[in-house]
Amino acid sequence: MSIVKLARPEIQSLHAYKAADQVDDTVRLNANESPVLTAADKFRRPLNRYPEIRPQKLQHALAARFGCAPERLLVTRGSSEAIDLLVRTFCRAGKDSVLTTSPSFSMYRHYAEVQGANIIEVATLSERDFAIDVDAVLRACDASTRLIFICSPNNPTGTTLPRDDLEKLLKKRGERSAIVVDEAYVEFGAAASVVELLAQYPNLLVLRTLSKALGFAGARCGAVIGDEAVVRMLDAVQAPYALATPVVECVEDALQDRQLAIAEHAVAQIVEERERLIDTIGRFAFVRKIWPSDANFFLVQVDDAPTVMRRCQEHNLLLRHLGGKLASCIRITVGSADENDQLLRALETLRGS
Repeated sequence: MSIVKLARPEIQSLHAYKAADQVDDTVRLNANESPVLTAADKFRRPLNRYPEIRPQKLQHALAARFGCAPERLLVTRGSSEAIDLLVRTFCRAGKDSVLTTSPSFSMYRHYAEVQGANIIEVATLSERDFAIDVDAVLRACDASTRLIFICSPNNPTGTTLPRDDLEKLLKKRGERSAIVVDEAYVEFGAAASVVELLAQYPNLLVLRTLSKALGFAGARCGAVIGDEAVVRMLDAVQAPYALATPVVECVEDALQDRQLAIAEHAVAQIVEERERLIDTIGRFAFVRKIWPSDANFFLVQVDDAPTVMRRCQEHNLLLRHLGGKLASCIRITVGSADENDQLLRALETLRGS
């Protein structure tokens, strides 16, 4: 069973760009590079030379971090690039469709619209903490449904899809759809990554990022993990030299044991602060509901969202007012202890408002 046949025919036959050979300890006169090093070059690899077309050392380090074989992983510019690559690889404009749940990360819809793919949205169950109704997802699929995006934990609701529900979706769709699980926030919840299911389900693709738990949003580095044949197709679609040398070296350093230990401690602190904020904010009279969260944020329903947003801005705090069907809801990212205390002081001024 393979989902390679779901890809656009022209992508299935696409060959990756053949870059100039890169061989250590040789004089490189084959890539139209400058021979001049600038004074601003402070990196281990010289910036006058192109980076590796695909950063092998970083690929292996990320594979070790995420628990997969290196051949199953493509390093991307954040998980956002991975979403774009998947939609461009699998969806023909005006013919194929992308299915997402609602509410969820808006970039799934965005990249589908850029590609001209049709969009199918399936509402989550607000009465069940925005749980995904897998049966409703399956009913909504049609012959054109190439990609199903599942954000787990979900942004903006913080909800994790149970493993049994995911496996039901994987089994029922089989070769007919690729199931893409976006695990941007997985480190903040109790559930393990679903990467371990890859050997069992060739139609599973997993997105990971360094932006959240590792605190490297500015580096723009992530990965898409899946069947080797699918990863090879995505590799052919991705631009050559996608990862800049400073980014590669920065992330290599971030993946050292000492830095990973620091990140793990930071995640534990964020989770502790998340629960403190949920408990404290839940006591304010203007708060109608706070949903449980497995992420580094949580969703709050309030009596007057514009007033809450305005008061927080007056205290130099930015929250996320979602609007639409969630017009009464605000997403709050968990900050440092001091930042969270500043938030609580701002919300305290709303008592009696």
